[in-house]
Amino acid sequence: MALGGYQGRFLDVDLSAGRVETLPVPEEMQRMYLGGDGVAARVLWDQVRPGTDPLGPDNVLVIATGPLTGTLYPPSGRWMAAALSPLTFHWGEAHAGGFFGAELKYAGFDYLVIRGRASEPVWLCIQDGRAELRSAAALWGKPVPETTDTIARELGDPEVKVACIGPAGEKLVRYAAIMSDYWRAAGRTGMGAVMGAKGLKAIAVRGFGPVRVADPEGFLAACREAHLAHREGEWADYIRRTSRRYGTTGLTDAMNAIGRLPVKNHQDGYLPDVERVGCEAIRQRYRVAHKACFGCALQCKYVSHVSSGPYRGTRSEGPEYETVDAWGPNILVYDLDVVMRANYLCNIYGLDTISAGAAVAFAMELYERGLIGKEETGGMEIRWGDGEVALALLEQIARREGFGRLLGEGCDLAARELGGEAWRYSISVNGLEASGQDPRSHKSVGCTYAINVRGADHLRSLSVIDELGFRSKAIERFPHLDPEVCGNLLDETYKGYMVADQEECFAVCDSMIVCKYGVMWPPIYYFPEFARAISTATGMTEYADPEAVRALGRRICHLRRAFNVRLGWDRSRDTLHPRFTEEPMPSGPARGEVCRLEPMLREYYEVRGYDQATGLPYREILEEAGLGDVAEELARLGRLAGGPRPACPANTGCGGPGRPCSPGGTEPGRGPEGDGR
Repeated sequence: MALGGYQGRFLDVDLSAGRVETLPVPEEMQRMYLGGDGVAARVLWDQVRPGTDPLGPDNVLVIATGPLTGTLYPPSGRWMAAALSPLTFHWGEAHAGGFFGAELKYAGFDYLVIRGRASEPVWLCIQDGRAELRSAAALWGKPVPETTDTIARELGDPEVKVACIGPAGEKLVRYAAIMSDYWRAAGRTGMGAVMGAKGLKAIAVRGFGPVRVADPEGFLAACREAHLAHREGEWADYIRRTSRRYGTTGLTDAMNAIGRLPVKNHQDGYLPDVERVGCEAIRQRYRVAHKACFGCALQCKYVSHVSSGPYRGTRSEGPEYETVDAWGPNILVYDLDVVMRANYLCNIYGLDTISAGAAVAFAMELYERGLIGKEETGGMEIRWGDGEVALALLEQIARREGFGRLLGEGCDLAARELGGEAWRYSISVNGLEASGQDPRSHKSVGCTYAINVRGADHLRSLSVIDELGFRSKAIERFPHLDPEVCGNLLDETYKGYMVADQEECFAVCDSMIVCKYGVMWPPIYYFPEFARAISTATGMTEYADPEAVRALGRRICHLRRAFNVRLGWDRSRDTLHPRFTEEPMPSGPARGEVCRLEPMLREYYEVRGYDQATGLPYREILEEAGLGDVAEELARLGRLAGGPRPACPANTGCGGPGRPCSPGGTEPGRGPEGDGR
């Protein structure tokens, strides 16, 4: 009997041959990797070899849903894209909300595997189990909204769901996004550039098929419990006061309050007059509507409108917190009209707002320090706080014109081309521009950035327990650890364990797929809730055990890391930009702080079962996770840790991979002498 929650089919799309084929999803793929991130990791491991050009025809783009996508479980409308990243040259991944993911399931497919390169621009039309490639010659060059509307008119269906690229993806800006439902961005790591390089302008989906679950009564009870947790549970008032009132812009004020708001290209983490660009100012001046993604109980989406001034009439969904910071405090712009305009332009051109804003901040600091001048910028003075210049650079980036050609390469590649000391002001980790979080004021952010498979990103493993003082959750999830230490933002102790724990949790979240809100902020869902939802939806009774779900997450974490290890990743890549480790925070609650990464890495490697000296996995760890073939290939390449995994250095018996040391022995993170550093 087929598993519930799945359609059991995927589309294999060969653009070079102009062929689209419907294939069955092997049940082993579902049981071992669930969906979303897990399935993408397996496909990319199997099909993308070392030496592949991220912008070449041999790169593979996976568009995936999960077993909860399109169901009643809140929120379950998300989808993801993964490929070898043209920005970072390692694991690339991006997620988006809206309605596209659910529609793909209703159209009869769990995921798409897209390879090759079309000889002429095309778009993929998927309608109720049927799929075909159509010419996109008339669409090429059009912005996202016009592309979406044109496809809807061609199909005679205003309800069709479209994921597409804008001019930035066509021009191969390395951080181009895939946009769906007009305004929802699968933004990070350049998945839009991968589509552009393949000549694939859009994917349009319409379907009317059901998504059946294995245990309707049990699954409905899990959904009801989840909805009640949002409406009436311990976090209900918190949700009403934050997400529903301000959307994610409320994080602008919250991050500033803990000294984690990046200011002036991450030179600082605190903005004394944050209220000028804060959530209440945005709500009062720009918010005109309130929306939600498919099946969402949080409802954090804004619709914003600029009613006066030079950008009058600018209307878009958002902005999100990350966009507000990237185009506001991080470039010292206080004019919220500029932030709204930047959000709109990034959306219609198809750009990641984080990396695009970071590129402008990078340019502003280079100009301030005299490392570039008018000769390099085409006569433009690029000064802090100049909103008009920031928007002009955005336009240049999207079109790959003028100085925007260089900035469209991403900060690291641009710094390499400029040479000299330029690299010092590219605030990135492993090629990905840092998101709106500062590791000096929240130490687990530092560990998250360093071990993250896609670079300086907070959405693959960020510890939430210490983020906003969720002490009750620290006691519940880590009863053997001191909750005061767990909740101390400025103490590195235990943070490696907590990051590993959340990395496994987020890997499951991104494979089900559900939104991080409700998982990380506020922390409603954890392994027990996942176990109930997965087992009742799919009928995979082995995942009724929360520890089995944790092991599933661990398997996905190992496989994504192995993908990077095969490309040359080792301990030397688990690092941070020196701004975070060498430059003390100049002001705010974290004044004087730097991020001390080493103790957190030691904890993280201990949990993961990676060699402390090299960061490489031990064979037995991969075999225990069911990844014996992965271990064999890494061994053949000399990319495994040598010898058996050593015993816990404190000789306490840490409880196995994925679990911190037992409470009866030496404290986790401290050696036999109790040295916390």
